[in-house]
Amino acid sequence: MDRNRRLLLKSAILAPLAALPVPQQSRAAVRVARKLSFYHTHTGEKLSVVYHDGSRYLAEPLSDIDHCLRDFRTGDITTIDPLLLDQLYALRQITGGRGVYEVISAYRSPHTNDMLRSKSSGVAKKSLHMQGRAVDVRLTGVDCGKLRKAA
Repeated sequence: MDRNRRLLLKSAILAPLAALPVPQQSRAAVRVARKLSFYHTHTGEKLSVVYHDGSRYLAEPLSDIDHCLRDFRTGDITTIDPLLLDQLYALRQITGGRGVYEVISAYRSPHTNDMLRSKSSGVAKKSLHMQGRAVDVRLTGVDCGKLRKAA
């Protein structure tokens, strides 16, 4: 039997299974609340919040995160991309970390980014930090190399 025919037969057998209802318990198991904890190394602020209840992002905790991850030099705040938070949550799961994210650098205003660029060649002109889409962190209890590799 050729490969295409086998694939067609497998698809014909498996397709009806996709239409079966998923038990309520299985659906509930997928809906896991997402919690993150931060310690900002420059401000000393601590924040531990559930930012997603398993079915939607939560506005007030997201606002608290925006404030915690603000540009500490200027006080400017931006909206932190929720997908960045999901990446941090996933990284913690992948690495088995149970600790707190130590924030080294989060949102940067254009002014702060320009100032840092004038002092270091390692700062991008259009840094994702300025868009709320990047954060430099350590995760307590997880080796930095392991965290970098997982990212």
